[in-house]
Amino acid sequence: MGGLEAAIQAINDPINAVVWGWPTVGLIALTGVGLMLGLRFMPLQRLSYGIAMMLRPADLATDGDITPFQALMTSLSATIGTGNIAGVAGAIAVGGPGAVFWMWVIALFGIATKYAEAVLAVRFRETDASGQHVGGPMYYIVNGLGNGWAWMAVLFALFGMLAGFGIGNGVQAFEVSSALSLIGVPKLVTGIALGALVFAVVIGGIQRIAQAASSIVPLMSVLYVGACLVVLLLNAGAIPEAFVSIVRNAFTGEAAAGGALGQVILMGFKRGIFSNEAGLGSAPIAHAAAKTTDPVRQGTVAMLGTFIDTLIICTMTALVIITTGAHERLDGAGQRLSGADLSIAAFNSGLPGSGTVVTIGLVVFAFTTILGWSFYGERCTTFLFGENAVLPFRLVWVAVVVMGAVAGDRGVVWSIADTLNGLMALPNLVALLLLSGTVIKLTKAYRFSD
Repeated sequence: MGGLEAAIQAINDPINAVVWGWPTVGLIALTGVGLMLGLRFMPLQRLSYGIAMMLRPADLATDGDITPFQALMTSLSATIGTGNIAGVAGAIAVGGPGAVFWMWVIALFGIATKYAEAVLAVRFRETDASGQHVGGPMYYIVNGLGNGWAWMAVLFALFGMLAGFGIGNGVQAFEVSSALSLIGVPKLVTGIALGALVFAVVIGGIQRIAQAASSIVPLMSVLYVGACLVVLLLNAGAIPEAFVSIVRNAFTGEAAAGGALGQVILMGFKRGIFSNEAGLGSAPIAHAAAKTTDPVRQGTVAMLGTFIDTLIICTMTALVIITTGAHERLDGAGQRLSGADLSIAAFNSGLPGSGTVVTIGLVVFAFTTILGWSFYGERCTTFLFGENAVLPFRLVWVAVVVMGAVAGDRGVVWSIADTLNGLMALPNLVALLLLSGTVIKLTKAYRFSD
């Protein structure tokens, strides 16, 4: 580790221990459980309704800038990324197979959290000077809780802007460059090429981002899940034991680094939240731009994101890793693989040559994540500094893509991203708890037969 990275790590570690330790993770879990109970498990019962609303054509006369489907794809473009490939592998490498169980748990209750975020985003959204619909935690904090809470809205926007450079930019670029370096592509070349592609899309704003996301995300998700299914079919006999090890190790911690059960739970929760972003406050920024007549309707579309991201795609990745036994093997230096390297090794082990699919998926998913998070970061930036800050933000965003690609240490990159996520989540979680009554009231008044 270089001197600069060591210094950053020394500063970040104590902050991370406070911001992204059990208090924050516990608050995210408590929020999800509280909302799910308050909604009487409606989000789990209405998943099929959400699918119908997602596929329903948008009324062109309805307020909004993008269709409900495009809003979900923009949200998914930001969540389906390295968390599904490198994040899952990292969780298993540190927490063992049991970490996957806790990813499932946090995702189940995260469905209610994501629903509530989108309901509030549409309910309290505004129209800016250019006629675009803007919303998200900073707006439902101010418009839902009052101007006395404006300080918390500013904190969310500030942390959201900064978090984007971690979870939505630097981590993505780093994992892509690391994966491509295995086949001989220099990291700087990857960074420059990725930065150029990102700039070409983000310069067009939300409409161009939504168009790119709605074209790329569904296709790549189907191809990736298809590749997972092929590997799993070839290793079908190992699937039952994989589920047994996930459940058994979830309560023993025997496969975790250091053998600590708390490490298993914490790692599962952290990587699950990193993957689906329920509670962070990012997704509602996209859903606030949807063409919709009702907050609840868009909420049912939004909650599909957590289900698709963690309970389907992350599970597929985890099963490939566990059924092939790749998480138990050592590399040439006697170390266990982690991150995208582990996922690629697992695919190649299950079906020689299929690691290429992971590499392609990683590149495409990371690209769309950088696009989706550029929109989130831009909205947070304009809330703080106005429309004149848009172009400078986009230029800095592209520069960080290149910087992230050439970063030298995986641990530093991921730990900084974790810290920024925690800082971003705190004001949003407080707002969700304070506004949970509004969510429940709107839900009770909604007619699900519409």
